Amino acid sequence: MTTADPRSLLYRQLDPARAAELTRQALSRCDDGELYLQFTASEMFGFDDGRLKTADYSRDAGFGLRGVSGEMTGFAHANEISEAAIRRAAQTLELLDPAAGPIAAPPRASNVRLYTDASPLDLIPFAEKVKLLETIDAAARARDPRVVQVSASLAASWSVVEIVRPDGFVATDVRPLVRLNVGIVAESNGRRETGSFGIGGRRLYDDLFAPETWNRAIDSALAQALTNLESVAAPAGEMTVLLGPGWPGVLLHEAVGHGLEGDFNRKGTSAFSGRIGQRVAAPGVTVVDDGTMLGVNGQGRRGSLSIDDEGTPTSETVLIEDGILKGYMQDRLNARLMGVAPTGNGRRESYAHAPMPRMTNTFMRGGNDDPAELLSRVKQGIFAKSFGGGQVDIVSGKFVFSCTEAYLIENGKLGAPIKGATLIGDGPTVLTKVSGIGNDLALDEGVGVCGKGGQSVPAGVGQPTLLIDGLTVGGTA
Repeated sequence: MTTADPRSLLYRQLDPARAAELTRQALSRCDDGELYLQFTASEMFGFDDGRLKTADYSRDAGFGLRGVSGEMTGFAHANEISEAAIRRAAQTLELLDPAAGPIAAPPRASNVRLYTDASPLDLIPFAEKVKLLETIDAAARARDPRVVQVSASLAASWSVVEIVRPDGFVATDVRPLVRLNVGIVAESNGRRETGSFGIGGRRLYDDLFAPETWNRAIDSALAQALTNLESVAAPAGEMTVLLGPGWPGVLLHEAVGHGLEGDFNRKGTSAFSGRIGQRVAAPGVTVVDDGTMLGVNGQGRRGSLSIDDEGTPTSETVLIEDGILKGYMQDRLNARLMGVAPTGNGRRESYAHAPMPRMTNTFMRGGNDDPAELLSRVKQGIFAKSFGGGQVDIVSGKFVFSCTEAYLIENGKLGAPIKGATLIGDGPTVLTKVSGIGNDLALDEGVGVCGKGGQSVPAGVGQPTLLIDGLTVGGTA
């Protein structure tokens, strides 16, 4: 390997052939498992109060060694990639019962590359990154005299991973990730409200530095803040809700997506357990998880991966088709125990974590309804355009979401913006109450972060405009 080979960052103290032999020895008692090697460089710039507040840069490398025997998993990790460290980690696996059967077959090999191998950290000088944030700050403050605070951040990471299996299978992936965020606080008559916008994906910084991109970020954040300055107290009670396209798909992600991950269903703790082939949603509702998606720039979306963290190529997995439950998202362990094929959804936060079934880009496909016509159907309700935080109980599917931008609907027309609205319900029930599906499918801008079991990974969401007959709205009026 040459210094230009990203893999050289993984093998500074260890030869690749020796790593393969150590893996074979360590996993000789197991029916599945892998050595997961990772190098990551990351940076984050934060501009606040008119000055650079944060400039962080870090590098990290390490491995995770996992052995699986039946339903038992042994896992050890270290932030040193060396023969001695791997041998120490292998002692953990000696506690496993010997495998009852032959080792699981390796993943299917793939040459797919959804994103560049180049590092976003290296292509633009430090001073230009700071200058971009200064420019955003000045431009946002000049937009409107009501702007009293601007926060802008720029973040990127570049990760090299290699999966080494005891059967000789080796897969490598080089993963860039970038993100730009703008937050604005506007004040009028002693009242302050906020607005925010973010954009990113598995790509380089280039289009984030384009004036049309960061100006759109400013305009979107400012528009939300100014809208919220005019907001009135949200009503409360059960009412018709119209969900906007794109980012509101985060409700789908939380309320339904996690319940369709394989581990919860194998253990019988999901509201969707044992329901394959049954109707779980209204006709027309089709939900997909697709880790192969590209953005408008031809590079991977935020949740996309060429291979998952077990070496399985990602895929398009139809979870619900026309309202019928078709399948779950699977990693290798749960797929084997459930007697199905892995779907490329085995993901981990870093080498220090074992993989588990996780979403990539999860969205509802578009329908045939005109969004304007869906709005005209609503006599009284709310339009939820954007969401903030939310949480869900996997067993029951119950969720709570706060709206960051929402409006009253009165006699088929948008009314006043509202503040303090929360949407309360449960995922399985919500899907059955979908009465209109817009033809305007949109995906998020590339800022999603998904948490599960103490691990965070980048994820994508999306949906068309959705009309839902009857959601509980928690309000302040």
